[in-house]
Amino acid sequence: MTLDVPVSFFFDGLTDQDYMPDVTLEADLCAPGEPDPMARRETLELVRAYYRIEDGALRRLLLDLIRAVAAADVPADAFLAATDA
Repeated sequence: MTLDVPVSFFFDGLTDQDYMPDVTLEADLCAPGEPDPMARRETLELVRAYYRIEDGALRRLLLDLIRAVAAADVPADAFLAATDA
């Protein structure tokens, strides 16, 4: 049974934020003049490796760890010195 309304009927009044509340737009990912980080080989390798992890809970923990490290903005040499101890 059809509802006899256009598909757009179900989206009337929604904003872009309603469609993608947690999505970072490409413009937010890179500074003007810099290449898109989503097109880098490193990004593709990271995504492929991430999805090879079969355990969903482990993937989630890894994602949380990456977000915490990124938020801390710790220089690599400080991290390496801490792991050598």
